[in-house]
Formats: sequence, C-alpha cells, structure tokens
Amino acid sequence: MDVRVVAQTSEWGDELMTAAVELTGITKRFGDVTAVDHVDLVIEDGEFFAMLGPSGCGKTTTLRMIAGLEFPTEGSLKIFGDEVGTLPPNKRPVNTVFQNYALFPHMNVLDNVAFGLRMRKVSKSEARARAAEAIGLVQLAGLENRKPSQMSGGQQQRVALARALVNEPKVLLLDEPLGALDLKLRQEMQGELKALQSELGVSFVFVTHDQEEALTMSDRIAVMHDGKLLQVGTPEEIYERPTSRFVADFIGQTNLLEGTVEDASTICLANGARVAASSDHGVGAKVALSLRPERAQLGARGSAPSGPSVDGVVGRMTYLGNARVYTVKLDWMEVEVREENRPGVELHAPGTEVTVSWDPQAISVVTDS
Repeated sequence: MDVRVVAQTSEWGDELMTAAVELTGITKRFGDVTAVDHVDLVIEDGEFFAMLGPSGCGKTTTLRMIAGLEFPTEGSLKIFGDEVGTLPPNKRPVNTVFQNYALFPHMNVLDNVAFGLRMRKVSKSEARARAAEAIGLVQLAGLENRKPSQMSGGQQQRVALARALVNEPKVLLLDEPLGALDLKLRQEMQGELKALQSELGVSFVFVTHDQEEALTMSDRIAVMHDGKLLQVGTPEEIYERPTSRFVADFIGQTNLLEGTVEDASTICLANGARVAASSDHGVGAKVALSLRPERAQLGARGSAPSGPSVDGVVGRMTYLGNARVYTVKLDWMEVEVREENRPGVELHAPGTEVTVSWDPQAISVVTDS
C-alpha cells in the first residue's frame, strides 16, 4: 500500500525550503530482525507530526534514524533537502526530547538548558541569555536556580524541552516525552506542547503509543505496525476512514463486521445479511465493515431504520456518566453501541430485541492489508 504524502514547500527564514524530513525506502535491520521495512514518508515544514503504533512497531527506531542515533540499513533520509543518513547527530539540524528527560542532576535549570550551547563554544553570557529566554518560553521563569530533584515531573519535562529548543533546531524530535506523567498533567502538557509548536513554527515529530494523544495534538499521523507504515493522514482521516483492520481497531474502539464483497455497492455479512457499502475491492474479497460504537444507533426491533441495519438482543448496558454503552448480541458476534446520556434518550434493558443501524457514510470497508 502506498501511503507516501508529498509535502508543499514553505518558507523557513528567508529561503524557500523543501520538506522538513523525507524518508525514501528507509529500512533498518538488527541482525535477522527488520525493525523498519521500506518506509516512504514526507513530513512537512512546520507541522506537528505523530508516529503512532504499539511497542515494537518501529516508530522509535525511525525517530532515532532521523536523530542520527541509528543509521539506516537501506534508503535515503533527507532533512530540508540534504542527505543526512550517514551524518552523526551533531551534524543534523535536529534535537531530541526523551521520555526520561536525561537532565544533569548536579546542574540547576539554567545550566542544564545552557549546556548544549556551552558545548558548542557559545560565550557564557550569550548562552545564559538564550537559556533564560528558552526557560521563559516553557513557562519556568523564576526557577532557573532549582535542581531537577526539586522539580515536579511536568517541570522537568519543560526543562528538557527548553534544553532542546535553545539550540534552535529545525526539527524537534520527541520520543514519548509525556509517558512518565500522570493523566491530568499529561493532558495539560499536550495542550502546552501544541501551543508552543504553533508559536514557534518548528516541525515537531512526536512518537507515541497513545491514540488519544496523537489524535489530540497532531496535524497528521503515521500509523506503524511490524515495521511497516500502514496509513498517513489527518487525525480525522485516520479515525473516520481507516484503510486496514489494524488501523481501525488500534485507533479508538470499533466494531468489525466480517463479510464478503458481493458487488461494488454490497457487502454480504457473515450471517448472510446484505448491506449497502461501497467498496473498490474485488468480488469475493474478504473484508470487514468498521463501525465506531458512537456512529451506530439503537432502535426497537421492527422499526424502520433509514440506513443499513442488523438485528440483535441487548446483552448488557454499561453506564459511563455522559454515555451508555450497549453490548448487542447478533447472530454471529457482539457489537457495541455508544449513546449519549441525555434526557429523552430511550433506555434499552438487557434482553430487549433491537435493531442496530448506521448511516452508510459512517462505515469504512477494511481488509487485512
């Protein structure tokens, strides 16, 4: 499946620049193990780009190749048009923020942030001035003299971010930087990171296994699995129009109704029911309909739904406060239907015979590939 996306050129300073990062046929092998398998990817200048997938899918290895911490076995890796695949990290216009922050415990905040500048022989006065500016950018002004041990996890994360930004990278790489934070702080930092990226206009490449994090923060998302790039798109495209079973199931919750393509506009489900669904797969192809729980509707058995439907029986209902999730037993499987909890919404007790229906535009036809 070709998921390569061609970037538009954009302004960086006074020069017309190409894509921020371009991977062509990038492969990384560790002995007999292929960690990244012929990945083609273009990351645009100035976008917040997420690389999403489960542990071991190849996303961190891909990030480390962009950073120069690993070198490709095959393929081309360009940053703003320059081939960098064999260059060390200090020769690339990138910087990396790691999950463990990697702060120097004996240094205060100001010295931690200024460290990279001092290593580059920037004068002490300029390094301190630039470090103070970066500290203010991440909202830590006034804490310059604190040691990492005197700071919360969120504050340490900001210090690591300031230390990366003070070197003015053209691409900032973030390897699960929020993974060590608790849920509430992680959600707060998501908003702050996105706002900071928008303010700076620097390309952020963000690795995460958290689907909600990727959907919340990103301009575009690349979903990886087993070293392969499965799909690239906006959060809406990835969620609403998954192209494979894995993407559909990995991004949020979904129901996968197994079936076979009967013709270009009809899917024959596993129980023999025929439903309207457009597909460009060949007749006889094994497919599934991806139906998000919140896109399905419940009605009394015998009602006349306006779209495709299947009959079933309510097995159980889970109360979530703002919503109710019904598990509905069909002839051959169970599906979930999520309904907003508001006045006037009909309740369906366990054992009730119901019809599950959906708008034809609410489903995606997916395959294993």
